[in-house]
Amino acid sequence: MEKQKFREFLTTKGLKLTKERDEILHEILVMKKHFDPEELFVRLKTKGSKVSRASVYRTIPLLVEVGLIEEVERIDRHAHYEKISEDRHHDHMICMKCGKVIEFYSPTLEMLQREICQKENFKGVRHSLEILGYCEKCGG
Repeated sequence: MEKQKFREFLTTKGLKLTKERDEILHEILVMKKHFDPEELFVRLKTKGSKVSRASVYRTIPLLVEVGLIEEVERIDRHAHYEKISEDRHHDHMICMKCGKVIEFYSPTLEMLQREICQKENFKGVRHSLEILGYCEKCGG
């Protein structure tokens, strides 16, 4: 499904689903954690892929634009990403010292956001919440 969505998106941009883009997408879809472009590149190389570093860096913004991955803000200003999951929403707590990302889900927060949208006659489609602070190890 994601591959077809990406292929159709690329077509609208006048681009093709090349072997490199397909390998990059596949690797992201099997990953279970946040990643940065360099980690993704190294992971692909370790598996014997011929994908170039430039292809990884050029493909990531396309995957963000089509809505398959999203950027997770990091304090060190170093972009990290995660795949967007339709069935498992979560928010993030990010340590401002070590950059650790803690995923969490709060039904109370979700309900509050729905209530606010309803009060403002706003149809929320999705959201991203990041709480910045310090993890237990760094002085939380």
